[in-house]
Amino acid sequence: MHVVDHVKGEPAGEKRNVLVESARIARGKILDLARLTVQEHDAIIFPGGFGAAKNLSNFAVEGKDCQVIPDIERVITEFHKARKPIGLCCIAPVLAAKVLPGVEVTVGHEDEEDGKWPYAGTAAAIIAMGGKHAVGEVDCAHVDSENNVVSTPAFMCETELHHIFDGIGAMVQQVLKLTGKRSC
Repeated sequence: MHVVDHVKGEPAGEKRNVLVESARIARGKILDLARLTVQEHDAIIFPGGFGAAKNLSNFAVEGKDCQVIPDIERVITEFHKARKPIGLCCIAPVLAAKVLPGVEVTVGHEDEEDGKWPYAGTAAAIIAMGGKHAVGEVDCAHVDSENNVVSTPAFMCETELHHIFDGIGAMVQQVLKLTGKRSC
């Protein structure tokens, strides 16, 4: 959608390519999402962040009336149909809520609580899209066993980074558990 200068908190006036930026951040072999096949993977995790709300969907602009980009919708649908785990972090649970009717996810609390949960309104959008919202703490993960979906609030909460780290770790461990693979 646009590049944000996070120091200033405003658009930077430049353009970037999501695939190129992914390769830069991951420092590794990156493939176009269009080439991802469910048969080659045990699970998928969407890390979230504003990119998920602006580039994987248009949730940042359209809210509950958003559209998920076709490749993301395809991947979520195929992993769900194959009963392979889907991990969702931060704002990414809105992607599953839009694509998988009735899925149960968490983005944390449903009230802002004096600014601790500044994006609490996202829970109402999840419900409006046909999903279910489970109130959850930032250092925990929520598992929807029926749909093999694991979610955690991460940066939806204003808190110390170690709590966010713990929640993301819990989400990853639950996704690994659902694959039946050994975790660390």
